[in-house]
Amino acid sequence: MNLKEFGFNSIIAGAGLLVTNWLGGWDAALKALIVFMILDYATGFLSAWKNKQVDSEVMFWGGIRKGAVLAVVAVAVMMDQMVGNKGPIFRTLAVYFYVAREGLSITENLGLLGVPLPGFVTKVLTQLQEKGEAK
Repeated sequence: MNLKEFGFNSIIAGAGLLVTNWLGGWDAALKALIVFMILDYATGFLSAWKNKQVDSEVMFWGGIRKGAVLAVVAVAVMMDQMVGNKGPIFRTLAVYFYVAREGLSITENLGLLGVPLPGFVTKVLTQLQEKGEAK
């Protein structure tokens, strides 16, 4: 590895560390949210492609929306810190809410693609969304 590669890799690692810290740590909930966001974007693109409705502006704003969701998670982390919560209460609620929303969107996209899903999947996603809204 040469010096340029090392410098580039160090910058990427440092940025990843800062973003992960900003989002409250890299735990199972955040991993699920990121994976669901990627799957939602991909299945949304595939369903638009299948239906010949691909629109770069819609895709652009979809990406912006994903960034805004991560900003809300970061705000929830700050709220937990501000009120002195011992655990990530607001962050957890925000992440669960958005995992459920992304999951429901994936379910809709898969439906547009003609992929059947087991009933328990939509049931669990609906329950997660209700948990996020109830508190």
